[in-house]
Amino acid sequence: MTDTIRRVDWLAHTVASHKAGSPVGVYSVCSAHPTVVEAAMVQAAADDSYVLIEATSNQVDQYGGYTGLRPAEFRDLVLRIADDTGFARDRVVLGGDHLGPNRWQHESSSAAMDEADVLIAAYVEAGYTKIHLDCSMSCADDPDVLADEVVASRSARLMRIAEDTAHRIGSPGPVYVIGTEVPVPGGAHETLDHLTPTPADRARRTIDAHRSAFAELGLGDVWPRVVALVVQPGVEFDHVNVFDYRRDATVELRTVLDSEANLVFEAHSTDYQRPEQLRELVEDHWAILKVGPGLTFAMREALFALAMIEAELVPRTSRSNLVEVVERRMLAEPKYWEGYYEGNTREQRTARRYSYSDRLRYYWADPEVDAARLTLLENLDRTGVPLPLISQFLPGQYDRIRAGQLEPVPQALVIDRIRDAIRPYARACLTTGAAQ
Repeated sequence: MTDTIRRVDWLAHTVASHKAGSPVGVYSVCSAHPTVVEAAMVQAAADDSYVLIEATSNQVDQYGGYTGLRPAEFRDLVLRIADDTGFARDRVVLGGDHLGPNRWQHESSSAAMDEADVLIAAYVEAGYTKIHLDCSMSCADDPDVLADEVVASRSARLMRIAEDTAHRIGSPGPVYVIGTEVPVPGGAHETLDHLTPTPADRARRTIDAHRSAFAELGLGDVWPRVVALVVQPGVEFDHVNVFDYRRDATVELRTVLDSEANLVFEAHSTDYQRPEQLRELVEDHWAILKVGPGLTFAMREALFALAMIEAELVPRTSRSNLVEVVERRMLAEPKYWEGYYEGNTREQRTARRYSYSDRLRYYWADPEVDAARLTLLENLDRTGVPLPLISQFLPGQYDRIRAGQLEPVPQALVIDRIRDAIRPYARACLTTGAAQ
């Protein structure tokens, strides 16, 4: 692996600063869509900061995941976007999220872990420097709920693979994230009616189980590179609801890390939290905030708004028909939303297009959908986008255009709408210049 990506310095500095008493953090962009990655880099450049981009095991694996990209290919995509936007490669930190048997839960634990071994090695070999060891899910021959010791033992096995891979390629080992109470990747599958934060004693058991399992495999010296613990702070979203953070419910949980010199909390499923809740999470030691569907949700809002503008400006025979193409492809290939969206025909249609869980994000890479997106942008590039229509459909972007902060260019409007979802994270993490 070449030195095209700076090692773990940026992330390690953030964690060390937080542990030293500075209420800073970092947001992790968990999206594989190039437009979202570009928006994250534009925001980080405005903030004079670094960017943490993470691929999940659903998106990117040794077989390509749902994006069709292997870890090295996703790395190359991210670095190309950095080059194209003028963002320094040494400010890019790459992470792997939910790395473990997640993709192979329908197989035996033995077969699933064999696949996870290959997955971990592929990520480390490609230069990812933040690795989330997630062995919390049950496989076909497992009980419904795994004991902490089983999860920790499997995580230690994957850490051994990661360390051996790093040694083989002459690379410093990555930093690690652990945890057994890991939210479902991409948000809850079903409509929720309540959410309880992780009990403090359970979090302590998780730490102790992992520390012991790592030591048993001769990995005790790696413990200082375990930088974060995933616990449930009581935040989540489903298709139509958002559970906001309540700091009064985590008072005891927040004390768990007082005696851990290197550990902060990592919060998953923080999408759609209000800005004040994001800031409270960072102050309360959730120094790594994960966000994913909320960013593609914002991208969809922008593209659908542009499709409405297109309908006002472009003859019917020349329109992209983006919304209709998306609907047709989702109905033709229902595997990414069927089984998630309940209700009658109208309710399912609404969910496909607008739900917080944003199952639509799985379809942006579809060739027909991507072609419609490009046609939409090309049509509006050709016609131009009148300011009154931007005011009608993208009022936040209109205000920035009037203030001289944004050009009325279709792709720039999409990027800025995604940044609207990122800006609260930058402010919550006290990123320099985040008010821009």
